[in-house]
Amino acid sequence: MARPKLKQMQYALFDSLCQAWPKRLGLARDCISNGGSPVEITNLTTGKKINDEKHELALNVLEGLSKRPRGLPSRLFYDDKGSELFTQIMDLEEYYPTNCETEILQKHSPAIAKHLANQEFNLVELGCGDGAKTTILIDSLIAEKAGFKFVPLDISEAAVQFLHKNLQEKYRDIPFPIQGLVAEYFQGLSWLSENASAKNLILFLGSNIGNLNKPMALRFLRHLWYSLNDGDYVLIGFDLKKDLDILYDAYNDKKGVTAEFNYNVLDRINASLDGNFDRSQFQHQGLYNVQTGAMESYLISQKAQTVRLGELDREFHFQPWEAIHMEYSYKYLQTDITDLAESTGFQILDNFKDEKGYFVDSLWQVRKE
Repeated sequence: MARPKLKQMQYALFDSLCQAWPKRLGLARDCISNGGSPVEITNLTTGKKINDEKHELALNVLEGLSKRPRGLPSRLFYDDKGSELFTQIMDLEEYYPTNCETEILQKHSPAIAKHLANQEFNLVELGCGDGAKTTILIDSLIAEKAGFKFVPLDISEAAVQFLHKNLQEKYRDIPFPIQGLVAEYFQGLSWLSENASAKNLILFLGSNIGNLNKPMALRFLRHLWYSLNDGDYVLIGFDLKKDLDILYDAYNDKKGVTAEFNYNVLDRINASLDGNFDRSQFQHQGLYNVQTGAMESYLISQKAQTVRLGELDREFHFQPWEAIHMEYSYKYLQTDITDLAESTGFQILDNFKDEKGYFVDSLWQVRKE
């Protein structure tokens, strides 16, 4: 699994990222004191009725469980509990991306900050985590006396508020303005382009891009390019190909947090769609597909069983050892990264790797002229 900070991301609702967003959006704004000027959180999701969200969930589940092989979209991971579990995953001993990316930012944040010297800009984080990695970069920006507004963007308002709380604890009087956005990614970026004229540095850390196969990644990145202005920056994390035992351990941790992250999707379906999934009758497994270069997560039925979803008035029959595909997490070579950037209108400015060569944060710039 490619882990956002999301962010909790943290997380990412990839199956709807590239849809067109309505021009009229209901929104709510909450001001939270940070000990100095208030922090504004704009919620772009409040105009969306709960019934609409439930209907969308029902359609995703109906489609995913009806097809063969069965599979559910990774967007279902990230309710509030899923975001909290994701934060726990990032702290696991086996989950190397967190330490690798932390090392990269500790070593290379000053170099990243210099690219934005003497510029006013928005620091936009796609998917909120606990802020541990982001604040490493923020500290370098403060040291460079950069003029920036921090814009955490996440579908979960709880995740945005949690990140703000951590920033309060770290900085007391936060020395930079914050504009929290509760929205899906491109919805938030569209709002930002209409309401702010400054240059943007987009943070897409944790190898969230790995949740997308190549056609979807190309579409996502091209949509990102379209949403930004010429000269904007993107710092994007990629999990590199490596020893398979290291990958296996990272996605099958001893504490079972990753398994719980997957089981939580069944709990969410039960609660929202009047389901009777028995999580004890499904086994979590993370496997590496050598043909596609992706870690793949599954929930595997332990016996012949029937699951009923009352809200759909449907029953789904599982054979013993039949799997539900839950997630892809693609791994990359440097040539793959170069191809993605060049194919979608970005120029690579620099690649920053950890000492082991497990992970890279790649700094890109939008080119439209």
